[in-house]
Amino acid sequence: MSETENNSIMSEVQYHAITEFSKTIEMFSLTPSEALLFSTLYIEGEPMTLDEMSEALAKSKTSMSTGIRSLLDLNLVERVWKKGVRKDLYTANSDLFNKFMSSYIHKWLDAANRQKHSLEETKLLLKKERKEIKSGEADHLEEKLNEMIDFHCLISKAFSELDPSNSDS
Repeated sequence: MSETENNSIMSEVQYHAITEFSKTIEMFSLTPSEALLFSTLYIEGEPMTLDEMSEALAKSKTSMSTGIRSLLDLNLVERVWKKGVRKDLYTANSDLFNKFMSSYIHKWLDAANRQKHSLEETKLLLKKERKEIKSGEADHLEEKLNEMIDFHCLISKAFSELDPSNSDS
């Protein structure tokens, strides 16, 4: 097999690996573009510049910059330094399970806590306006609000227990 054929096959296999892995990564609430960018950085295994990412994914440098910022915010990639390279280089964080699970779990915890707080404010509003509402309707609504608040507490508890950053091992 010639080197050209070998490179072609390798490129095709790498493309499929990136595409399939990005489908999994999308399930962690990343956009398809962010998932593809992360997968490319992960499989490449070497730090890349925005220009290199843009060329590899056939997307604009602006699009790559936006995607990298999102991935940096999620602590899924990091900026690295390499002697002699003046442009910013980025690499995927290799601790996949812990980074993705922590990021995903913290999103759920934040959302559950926000919603719980909103429901508690609604419950306070109900108590404030209770004299204006029929007693049976107010009681029913308060009971349902309590159940919804409890539901969010259970979500928070369950996700806290799953958080790999809370483990002692």
